Amino acid sequence: MGSFVTRKLVEAGFEVHLYDVVERETAATFHLCDAFSADHSSADIIVNMLPGSLGNQMTKSLKNTGQRIVDLSFSETTPDQLTDVSSSILWDVGIAPGLSNMLVAKAARQFGELDEVSIKVGGNPQQPDSEWSYMAPFSPHDVIAEYTRPARVIRDGSQVEVSAMSDLHSIDANGRVMDAFLTDGLRSLLEIPANKMGEYTVRWPGHIQKYQNTELNPEELVEAWRMDYSRPEFTWMEVSIKSGETSQTWIIEDRGKDGDSSMARTTGLVTASCVIAWIDRPEMFNSGVFAPEDLPNDVIDLVIEVMRSEGVSIVLQ
Repeated sequence: MGSFVTRKLVEAGFEVHLYDVVERETAATFHLCDAFSADHSSADIIVNMLPGSLGNQMTKSLKNTGQRIVDLSFSETTPDQLTDVSSSILWDVGIAPGLSNMLVAKAARQFGELDEVSIKVGGNPQQPDSEWSYMAPFSPHDVIAEYTRPARVIRDGSQVEVSAMSDLHSIDANGRVMDAFLTDGLRSLLEIPANKMGEYTVRWPGHIQKYQNTELNPEELVEAWRMDYSRPEFTWMEVSIKSGETSQTWIIEDRGKDGDSSMARTTGLVTASCVIAWIDRPEMFNSGVFAPEDLPNDVIDLVIEVMRSEGVSIVLQ
């Protein structure tokens, strides 16, 4: 994910500095060091792609530098909980959360209060197998957290918590019969006025039942779900929105391209597009913390245009 975003920003003509504790081949200026100890004071914009709690710690350490920060850590502890922020922080600009939020925000601006929002999303192998039928395209520990913490949803206009992996049902994902189940993916979307809203993770049938009955510990699951980049995979998302007599459904799908995984592309293209738009329009946000749904419609349209130009299928039904 980080390598893809870095490459896209370099290709766009920006001077990019990449910090990591592992040596990497990159077109950016590479710094082999701990990002926490590095001096980021000269950066026009900082893109934080550290995973989970590490990413949250990094954004917290930068909250009063007065800089522009894009947070892609998807930490359980979210940046909107920070107080006394003098930096400008834009968070969760991936595919979901990220593009899903943008599409719902556009609909809310157009229709007002929404009756029902359903987001179904997942990155999976193109074909199931006899084991897990799954490869983790991002931190496996974050996947485990997603499977275990309660899912926050909207029911009858109010936020409630339900068990993760509940409301398990079969869906048609562009001709594939797959399972969908509730997970805690709405995050900032919980602030959008709606009568009913939920986000569902999509997996091949049998995967979540195997997880519910496994005796493997987290480290063994990390190994079992290790990404095999030689194996064909795809990312699919459906965002369904209803308001009164009006409804719209967005279908997004990608199968990877030129050695880049579908999740790297669908997440990274959103991130890179937002970074470039913010560099071009530094006045877009003042100090504070901003979610994807705070982006203006023209930037959202730009994100969709860029993704389509890169070969990601985005269809509005």
